[in-house]
Amino acid sequence: MRIAPPLEIGPLDPAAQDAVRALAAAAERADGVAPLSEQSLLALDVDSETVTHAVAHDKHGATIGYLQVDRGGDVASAELVVLPDRRRNGVGSLLLRTAERDARLPSRSGAPDQRGLALRVWAHGDLPAARAFAAARGYSVVRELLFLARPLDPAPAAAELPAGYAVRTFRPGDDDEAWVALNARAFASHPEQGRLTVDDLHRRAREPWFDPAGFFLLTDPDGRLVGYHWTKIEPGQPAGSSDGEVYALGIDPDAQGRGLAGPLTAVGLAHLAAAGCTRAVLYVDGDNERAVRTYERAGFTRAAVDVQYARI
Repeated sequence: MRIAPPLEIGPLDPAAQDAVRALAAAAERADGVAPLSEQSLLALDVDSETVTHAVAHDKHGATIGYLQVDRGGDVASAELVVLPDRRRNGVGSLLLRTAERDARLPSRSGAPDQRGLALRVWAHGDLPAARAFAAARGYSVVRELLFLARPLDPAPAAAELPAGYAVRTFRPGDDDEAWVALNARAFASHPEQGRLTVDDLHRRAREPWFDPAGFFLLTDPDGRLVGYHWTKIEPGQPAGSSDGEVYALGIDPDAQGRGLAGPLTAVGLAHLAAAGCTRAVLYVDGDNERAVRTYERAGFTRAAVDVQYARI
């Protein structure tokens, strides 16, 4: 007989946050892919009515499973992970049922737009075990997030911007609000990126990888901010084999169609190559045909995929 482990729901104290990070690291070593997104890891310390944390413990109190549900958008988005040697014992099912209940419940403030949301669950790497788990519970793929990559040797060729356009680097403290406003316009229909706030920007700026020298802003002939290319290089990678990420790249909708995305992509890739990265990587939604074409023209090819499941 299977006995569901104790489940603790609520904000995570620092020790609980560390336990979840250790759980995620163990799962990544076993599966070859990180089970939690950067956003979920950054939100481990968030105490909000739109974010739910649930931790599963064994009888000794050890952390063996974790669930995070974000109800701040149009749907409830969940990520969950179970310790590899505790899988197939009902822990994942318990966490999924918890996510399903959480999506249906009103927020603590009773806000009507946070009641009865549809639930979507991320599976990073689209692993066979995750597909089987989802299918057995009636879930199907509703979204694909492509992981694209390209070598940086030889270094990418520079591309010329239209006359009057210029690139400069991000100025922390001066450009924060302007960048957030541009990002919201550029990703107005994106369920995660377009919701970033100044506080979200500051959280990332405190991360060890943050470097404003790799955060490029594009201005038009009037000096208006119309695009950006934010790159990311994780520290501690082995020399001679390191990835640099096209962390985010956006163009103001009013400036699209002017041939800006290609040259702006090249600026960031040149920076990553000069920094010693051997491969450029990025994430892009599979149905974002314009962006996929831009990246394919820049030499990127599909390396992996994350998927989001829902009952349909």
